[in-house]
Amino acid sequence: MNIPDKFLELRARGESALIAYVCAGDPTSDATEGIVQALIRGGADIVELGLPFSDPVADGPTIQAASERALSAGMNSDKYFEMLASLDVEVPLVCMTYYNLIFKRGIEKFVLDCNDAGISGIIVPDLPVEESEELAECCVRNNVDFIFLIAPTTTEERINMILEHGSGFMYLVSRVGVTGARSDVAESTNKLLSRVKTNIPKAVGFGISNGKQAKEVVEDGADGVIVGSAFVDIIASGIDVNARLEALAKELKDGILSAKR
Repeated sequence: MNIPDKFLELRARGESALIAYVCAGDPTSDATEGIVQALIRGGADIVELGLPFSDPVADGPTIQAASERALSAGMNSDKYFEMLASLDVEVPLVCMTYYNLIFKRGIEKFVLDCNDAGISGIIVPDLPVEESEELAECCVRNNVDFIFLIAPTTTEERINMILEHGSGFMYLVSRVGVTGARSDVAESTNKLLSRVKTNIPKAVGFGISNGKQAKEVVEDGADGVIVGSAFVDIIASGIDVNARLEALAKELKDGILSAKR
């Protein structure tokens, strides 16, 4: 199933999406499939699998450390696509990575490899919309959604450019700064959801770590809730990982389902 169809299915049920991020190959390639399956059992509707990069500038210490673990365990672009192609899942998969890896592989080849591996969308945090035309056109040709980030500091002019080129869902950054679990939901979230006027689903990430926060974000108007660092923290602990991932995903999805829109 692709991303737009998944959001249509959820909207028909009056639901918002739980979008779960983990870093592919953390702690090992062999462990990743079980991790993804645990997230889906818990209620994840879409799974973002990070392709690790040595300098993940949009990510905080938790995901930086996950990238380092994955790279040390041997993860690279070839292994990434091989691994994702072997995953037997019924939810859309999204690749989150940095432009240097796409450029080095070749834009056309990277997008074709995404398509062949069953990846429905790409997120590239360090590629400005003004420089994204070649990748955006390649994604359109190959039916891969190109998902952009919109921050509280993004100008109206740039929001309009992003809405023109983006697809799948809009990734709304709830706060200024890098990824990482927080104890509260930023006040800027509601304002940002109101500023971004589009029929494309709007998903909020950066800082969400529990069901209460997920509920708040959906009640503010989000079509999706993106959670990463809270899952990666569990993986880093090495303790009862899959069961705890499933339990946290269930808590987050229950929070989403309890929201009053």
